[in-house]
Amino acid sequence: MKDLSLHILDIVENSIAAGAKNIKITIDEDTKKDLLILKIQDDGKGMNKKTLSKALDPFFTTKKVRRIGLGLSMLAQATRETGGSIDIKSKKGEGACITAIFVYSHIDRKPLGDITETLISLIATRGFDIDFIYKHYKNKHGFIFDTKVIKKKLKDVPVYNTLVINYLKNNLTKEFEKLKKRSNA
Repeated sequence: MKDLSLHILDIVENSIAAGAKNIKITIDEDTKKDLLILKIQDDGKGMNKKTLSKALDPFFTTKKVRRIGLGLSMLAQATRETGGSIDIKSKKGEGACITAIFVYSHIDRKPLGDITETLISLIATRGFDIDFIYKHYKNKHGFIFDTKVIKKKLKDVPVYNTLVINYLKNNLTKEFEKLKKRSNA
């Protein structure tokens, strides 16, 4: 995968397959500590100890359609290429939390990619039954995007409505622009 937004999409799809109804994605860019931390938490079915011990093995998957599971192993490889690490915490029935740590300035760190498009595609396709919380910080500046809050304000209008999706896309784009300006100041 060429950028981190695609890794996020893959991990979130795993969360959805595990029955998650609430998925929290956090990106913390700390250039002073030279770290980029990506954390994805869900309330899905979780993993037992056996599955957890094999989660990073590319030749292990719980999917019945294909017999390889490259998503987590590729993310782990991407972290190691920068001198970083990955941590997976999960218990059966309690969801999962994946934390990927990258050395921010490392030449091999993949770019973030189009996070806005990733979030919008998740909301457009699964926003009707799943809530997403996205938090993004860069050097202590940041924003929070929470579909539960948005749904409450919309009342009877679905979050995946085309007009709502366009509004959310524009809003996210503006938040990323503000974050970039504040963090460069």
